[in-house]
Amino acid sequence: MEEKIKIPKHIAIIMDGNGRWAKLNNKPRVLGHKAGAETLRKIVTHSKKIGVKYLTVYAFSTENWKRSKEEIEALMLLFKLYINSERKTLLKNKIRFVVSGRKEGVSPSLLTLIESLEELTSKDYEMTLNIAFNYGGRAEIIDAFNKANEQGMKITEQNFSNFLYNKIPDPELLIRTSGEFRISNFLLWQLAYSEIYVTDIYWPDFTEKDLDEAIKDYNKRERRFGGRLNVK
Repeated sequence: MEEKIKIPKHIAIIMDGNGRWAKLNNKPRVLGHKAGAETLRKIVTHSKKIGVKYLTVYAFSTENWKRSKEEIEALMLLFKLYINSERKTLLKNKIRFVVSGRKEGVSPSLLTLIESLEELTSKDYEMTLNIAFNYGGRAEIIDAFNKANEQGMKITEQNFSNFLYNKIPDPELLIRTSGEFRISNFLLWQLAYSEIYVTDIYWPDFTEKDLDEAIKDYNKRERRFGGRLNVK
């Protein structure tokens, strides 16, 4: 990265295009997801290296349960394998692992793995990897409202974030791969003022260089947060 490039504190990524990548390469969809997991490994490591403090990735949405039973089972197995294979790397690189999403429908064995790694990486860390799994932006807002209601709390714009799945700063930058211009029910509350970067590259082909390019583009933006642009 260039010296004067400002690194966003929090980057969110919609990892899209695994299935289309597999089709383009005449491979089964599950191999597209496997290739996507390899890409995630590289991007997490690079994000830590360049100074990103929070990385949130959209791994499995509440709508993804509509997919075939075979694909869902493959995705659940792949997530288990990812957790087991990345445990040492996350600890070595001081990366905290957290998952945002509902627990309903997720197997007890996978929940145990998730909770174990969350606890294991919660002590000494320099970056947070937030996996949005069984996640939906609308579901998170509803769950936050219900949590506040159960506690007898009145929700305000200032305290609402305290009731979300994880207390993480809002993303400065959202990256979506595969060329789709929509946010797909992802971080609906948190993305209010995020800069959005869309690339035609399918997620399995997304590289560290592509992440750097997205950050360079982000540095060209004038972030106004609803205010006026200063023009001389």
